[in-house]
Amino acid sequence: MDFSGFQPPYINPAIPFSGIIKGGLHDGLQITVNGTVIYSPGGRFAVNFQTGFNDHDIAFHFNPRFEQNGYVVCNTKQNGSWGPEERKMQMPFQMGQYFQISFLVQSSYFQVTVNGSHFMQYAHRVPFHRVDTISITGSVQISSIEFQNHRAILVQPVFSTTQCAQPAYPQHRPRGRKPIMLPYVTTIMGGLYPSKSVMISGTVLPNAQRFHINLRCGSDIAFHLNPRFDENTVVRNSQINSSWGPEERSLSRPMPFGRGRSFMVWIKCESSSFKVAVDGQHLFEYYHRLKNLPAINNLEVAGDIHLTHVQI
Repeated sequence: MDFSGFQPPYINPAIPFSGIIKGGLHDGLQITVNGTVIYSPGGRFAVNFQTGFNDHDIAFHFNPRFEQNGYVVCNTKQNGSWGPEERKMQMPFQMGQYFQISFLVQSSYFQVTVNGSHFMQYAHRVPFHRVDTISITGSVQISSIEFQNHRAILVQPVFSTTQCAQPAYPQHRPRGRKPIMLPYVTTIMGGLYPSKSVMISGTVLPNAQRFHINLRCGSDIAFHLNPRFDENTVVRNSQINSSWGPEERSLSRPMPFGRGRSFMVWIKCESSSFKVAVDGQHLFEYYHRLKNLPAINNLEVAGDIHLTHVQI
C-alpha cells in the first residue's frame, strides 16, 4: 500500500523498543507517541531519537523522571558521552494515566507537545538528519507510535491544511480526566482531498459485536467502515439520500480486528478511492460513490470500542 512517503505506525510495541524512522528525521516530520505510564517506585521512562540501534549517538533524549516531585531531563549523547543536561522542572505525566507526546522536527529545534499542550523546545546539538531510529525504554506501555509529514501536507494548494491530533481518552481512565463518550464526532477542516489521511486508534471491547467509522457529508455517509464480530467481517458501504448502497465485504486478508485487541485504522483519501490499512497493513480499497471530496467534512466513530486517538 503506497502512502506516498508516509510510514505506517508501530502498534503496541514491546518495551524496550527500537524502530526505524523511514527516511530519517527531516524538517516537518511529527512523531507522536501514545501510551500509559506504569506504576513504579521512582519510575522514569525515555524516548530517544538516535543513530542506529545502539545508544552511542542520541540526538535527543527525552526523559521524564518521577522522583523529587517530577521533572523532565533532556540531553544529547555524542560518541558515547552525554552533554550538559537541560531540566524542565515540570511533570506533565501521571503514573497510571494515558499520555500523548508529539515531537515536531523544526529546522533548529524539536518542538514537544504533551497531551495537546506545548511543553518545550529542544535546540538541535547535532544534525537531525543523522537520526534514523526511535527507541523507548522504562516504566511505560506504548499503544502506538505514529508518523506524520507536515511538510508534505502543507503543499496542498487548494484546501485547508489545518492539522489536528485529538486524544480521545478511554472511558475507563483514572479519575481527573473527563471521558469522551461515543459516538465521537469531529469536523474535518477543509474536507477531504487526495493524500489527506485519517488515523483512528482504539481497543475493541471484550464482548464487542460491532463498531463503525463514518466519513460524512451532511446527512449522507460517503464511507461507512463497519467491523462486525458477530459476522467476522468488515462491511463497507455508502448512504446517500437516506438509502444504503450495495455492501462490500471481501478482504485481501483475514479479519484484522479482534475482541479485546488494540487497533490502528489508517484511511488515505485518493482521487478515485479510499485506501484503508489496519495496523500498518493494507486491507482494501473503496471507490468513491460520493465524488465531492471537499464536502466530506465530518468524522464519526461509534460502537463497541474504547477510542484512544484520532488524527486528521
